[in-house]
Amino acid sequence: MALEQKLQLRLAQKLVMTPSLQQAIKLLQMTRMELQNTLTQELVENPLLEEGDESFEEQSETEKEKEDKEDGAEEAAAEEPADQDSMDEIDIEAYFSDYFDGASSGPSVYEFKEAPPLENTLSREPDLWDYLLWQLHMADLEARRREICELIVGNLDPDGFLKASVEDIRAMGAWDNSHEPYGLEEVEEAIAYVQNLDPPGIASRNLSECLLKQLESKEAGPHDDLARRVIEEHWELFLRRQFPAIARALGVDLHRLEPVVEVIRSLETRPGRKFNSERTHYVEPDVYVNKIGDEYVIQLNDDGMPRLRISKAYRQMLKAMKAQKSEADARNFIKEKLRSALWLIKSLDQRQRTIYKVAESIVRQQREFLERGVERLRPMVLRDVAEDIDMHESTVSRVVSNKYMHTPRGLFPMKFFFHSGIDRDYGEDISSFTVKRKIEQLIGEEDSKRPLSDSELTRILKREGINIARRTVAKYRDELSIPSSTNRKQIF
Repeated sequence: MALEQKLQLRLAQKLVMTPSLQQAIKLLQMTRMELQNTLTQELVENPLLEEGDESFEEQSETEKEKEDKEDGAEEAAAEEPADQDSMDEIDIEAYFSDYFDGASSGPSVYEFKEAPPLENTLSREPDLWDYLLWQLHMADLEARRREICELIVGNLDPDGFLKASVEDIRAMGAWDNSHEPYGLEEVEEAIAYVQNLDPPGIASRNLSECLLKQLESKEAGPHDDLARRVIEEHWELFLRRQFPAIARALGVDLHRLEPVVEVIRSLETRPGRKFNSERTHYVEPDVYVNKIGDEYVIQLNDDGMPRLRISKAYRQMLKAMKAQKSEADARNFIKEKLRSALWLIKSLDQRQRTIYKVAESIVRQQREFLERGVERLRPMVLRDVAEDIDMHESTVSRVVSNKYMHTPRGLFPMKFFFHSGIDRDYGEDISSFTVKRKIEQLIGEEDSKRPLSDSELTRILKREGINIARRTVAKYRDELSIPSSTNRKQIF
């Protein structure tokens, strides 16, 4: 069989993600902080971009300035057909008239700002490991004992529990042939020493040991001895809340066990909790919704965002290079940077318009929530907003991702307004978030000695016309971090 070469023409359609389109999509799903960092980086990398100040912008432009902008736009748009991409879709003249201004006609003024004093600079707060190491370094310990204690501190989790076993710590000592391995007694003594440091209960290997160490460190109380016996002898029964069985095993009345249980509950289950170094993250909304009269007005939050514009100096430089018809490399560089700057400005403008459309649709469809509260939050999915504003669901998903809306009802993530619906026997479907609130309210009002089971909660909701399955109630209760009826039951 002979081999032969053939030429075939094939016509096909496919979607191509150009770099410019990828940039626009990436900008759309960025948070405010990410967008601000990206724009700051673009200002550094693209010399044709500069940050404008609206307070110095002129209200009108001369004819000469308009001609300069048109010339710069024509030069940037004059590219070979092979190099053209989505720039053909940009109205260069409109963008020049929107974003160019004469503020850069005057000399630039650099204002020197004095840095804040060094003593006012915020530093990282000491965490659990820093605090324990500080105590070890302040103590008069032998070098070998301190070394083992530091290994123990290094193997604590953020809650303060020791995750490495004694054998693991011993194996860490044999890291070098010249280094003498740690002995079993040495490691046990070092663990006991670290457990005597502050906070009480630190370096424990399990919860019961942690609670016992805290009982030993606190001042003796009238119920501490009985609490110690409960933890040491009947820990499994205590975890299962088998209080009558514990009372029978200890030979005490059930009512005498109540203060003992309260003592155990008052102990810290995570001794390293107060050294949590996580800082509070403050949320700055992307959209403000204000009620003026009977209407809700939407305002995008642009505070802190650089206002980009094209540098007039480079526009004039590009015009001069065109007149001289020389320095092709420099002219091509400026044209490429101009194209990139124009696309970035267009993408930012499109991003703001899209966020506004999505926010406007949310406000229009959730007006009852804004008027009456969370009980009137209606079921809504991404498709509802996408069909309302004639966009794809993926675009709406990118818009609402990691963005926040400040409303008269409070500050909410934009994803908060999207919930599935649950059928009702009468009226419109009810939001799943509203059902969770009802479950939380029913459990908050229950008798602690006879808590409502998931089946009873299901029956109550069905009496109110909400058709919901028991497994859905259990799922919602877990999402609310509410224990089961067995764990909520109070014996005393």
